[in-house]
Amino acid sequence: MAVLDIVTYPNKILKQISKPVERFDSELHKLLDNMYETMIAKNGVGLAAIQVAVPIRALIIDIGDEEGKQGEKTKIEVINPEFLVWEGSQKDTEGCLSVPDYFDEVERYAKVKVKYFDRFGKEHITDAEGLLSVAFQHETDHLDGHLFVERLDYIKRKKFEKEWKKLLKQKRKK
Repeated sequence: MAVLDIVTYPNKILKQISKPVERFDSELHKLLDNMYETMIAKNGVGLAAIQVAVPIRALIIDIGDEEGKQGEKTKIEVINPEFLVWEGSQKDTEGCLSVPDYFDEVERYAKVKVKYFDRFGKEHITDAEGLLSVAFQHETDHLDGHLFVERLDYIKRKKFEKEWKKLLKQKRKK
């Protein structure tokens, strides 16, 4: 397995709409394994394939167990997700591996029901709420070419853009 490079904002790849997965083969399995290793190495709870420059509808989620420990028992591999139900509303602070070092409050659905396939093409339906609901929505946004910062209101979005430019300038000076 390998830790992959994560594509960061404002790379245009992140705006691509990912294509459905058609083959559940060893190539997909290797990608999922590498994505998981990358997500863990970067201290994330989710990673979409487009974030490692592979425009397919695949993502990984691992919010951990009750103590926050991540591993094989808590990992969810999601292929070709489709939301069946959205309910309620919640606001949580979100961050993104493709927008490093920036966090802001985003409004999302409180509960979702998602149909998806695992690496072997077996169908699953999951009811999610709380952080898991947020993770499904956040990562699926990536597959649709969107970042969480696009969900910020106008004033917060302008603040983000200003802070992001400042951060990029600081990184260039180093």
